[in-house]
Amino acid sequence: MKIRIGTFNLYQFVEPPFSWYTKREKFTPQEWEEKTAWIKQQIIDMNCDIIGFQEVFSKKALKTLVSELGFKYFKTIDSAKRDKKNENVYISTTVALASKYPIKNLKRVEIDFSALKKHYFEGFFKFAREPIKATVILPNDKELNVYVCHLKSNRDNEFEYIFTKDTTLKEKIEKVTKALKENYSLSLKQRLCEASSLYSNIKQSNKPSVLMTDLNDKEFSLTIEALTNRRYHENKLSKDDFLLLDAYHYAKKEVYNPHPEFKGIKRVPTSYFAGKGNILDYVFVSNHFDKKKKNNIGKVSSYEVFNKHLEKNQNGSLLQSDHAQVVCEIEYL
Repeated sequence: MKIRIGTFNLYQFVEPPFSWYTKREKFTPQEWEEKTAWIKQQIIDMNCDIIGFQEVFSKKALKTLVSELGFKYFKTIDSAKRDKKNENVYISTTVALASKYPIKNLKRVEIDFSALKKHYFEGFFKFAREPIKATVILPNDKELNVYVCHLKSNRDNEFEYIFTKDTTLKEKIEKVTKALKENYSLSLKQRLCEASSLYSNIKQSNKPSVLMTDLNDKEFSLTIEALTNRRYHENKLSKDDFLLLDAYHYAKKEVYNPHPEFKGIKRVPTSYFAGKGNILDYVFVSNHFDKKKKNNIGKVSSYEVFNKHLEKNQNGSLLQSDHAQVVCEIEYL
């Protein structure tokens, strides 16, 4: 049995006459028709069984859209908030889950208060966007825990380290700890607390799980370590031990050549800022799908990035999206 799982940042999914953040920011009926037609075609091309969505304001409109494409089950855990002074203006966004298979046990992800202390967080804490945790009932009564999240965005004026594949966990922790203690980046502090809370929840459930996310942090970031790596949370461990796996690393790689002279494998960016490509959108799977483990129940059979719209315009378009869509296929044994 193969299950296709995708993550899709919709980029201001706001049905007119409503606006996002300011009164002027809204779609005309014609623009909305063009945007939703593009989203539909993108979902058809993704060919998924389960999709996690980010930047959802108009959840009823999204439910209608996905139901027309065969997604009988649709859930949100929260509603986008509106400006008290103008009910037609949304001031916050949410995530959503669509599935062709039944969804049960919809829950909020509890905050890991030990993570707040670990990351020097003071004051009241809540997720920037409330994540979804649910169980999807697959054929043959197999259960899959599904998480959808959209972690705290970085503020343009805040400093954050950029790491590489060669940066050790120790180096990451040492550099970021200084930033956390001295409040260089409140956004990073928030994001690490969010990632750690998700990690704790997935660890406690100890069930086959997938997580679809706009991480709002780059490849090799400490946020990924907080979300996936037991060694980040358990000082006694001397080696990495991953609770979650970045599905990209467990599927056959496709050659991506952004420049004619480049010969090799390069990861496809899912978003661009100031002309530089970044990996912000991910599908993570629990280590139950690590084919190298003895007790694995399946494997990652493919990984795709749908980015043609970004190849034409790196900044994306409000009538499409400023993010690429990521699809992971898992195959059960």
